[in-house]
Amino acid sequence: MKQPGSGGIVVCGTEGLPYPTAELTWGLILALVRRIPQEDRAVRAGRWQTSLGVGLHGKVLGVIGLGRLGSQVAAIGRAFQMQVLAWSQNLTAERAAACGATLVGKDELLSRADVVTLHLVLSERTRGLIGARELSLMKPTAYLINTSRGPIVDEAALLAALQRRAIAGAGLDVFDEEPLPPDHPLLQLDNTVLTPHLGYVTEETYRVFYGQAVEDIEAFLRGQPVRVLT
Repeated sequence: MKQPGSGGIVVCGTEGLPYPTAELTWGLILALVRRIPQEDRAVRAGRWQTSLGVGLHGKVLGVIGLGRLGSQVAAIGRAFQMQVLAWSQNLTAERAAACGATLVGKDELLSRADVVTLHLVLSERTRGLIGARELSLMKPTAYLINTSRGPIVDEAALLAALQRRAIAGAGLDVFDEEPLPPDHPLLQLDNTVLTPHLGYVTEETYRVFYGQAVEDIEAFLRGQPVRVLT
């Protein structure tokens, strides 16, 4: 339907919750550094303590994108007593400090961080932001986490870095192609933890999505649209 007097079409949206994706980010980080999936499989196969994990205390967390999500991830990093570095194209030192982080350049963040986590919107400015050059700056013991959008990372470059152990591993919730094809080479690697775009997939989020969708319809039928997208 058209909005009265505007000639346009009314589109009403729903809101989301920021914390489920931040929580999943830390699920991926912990699964990687403590090798939880591997040890789960080992226990089920009758083996015991087959690997050696690393702790997070005193390590460096690099947060690329310190908005609503990134700031929550940074707060949890501080709870683990990690040093938090942050970078994004418009981030100020004041904003970073307010989130308990230190603003540094992108290259410095990549070279110093033990865990690099991405929290950016996909745009032409961020597409391919992490490519072969950026991955080469990371320590061979560092991990990359992406719960934002797949194309922010050059997937071919990441695959190559993981295959030759140029970085320790990656936790990925998003991919260039979703669902991930069954023959995708990422599935063959033992230094990845992969989830099927679960960042927002919680009972609480779905209650918001579907509840607000019903509210949108009811409000539109009353002639008083809510959450109108412009």
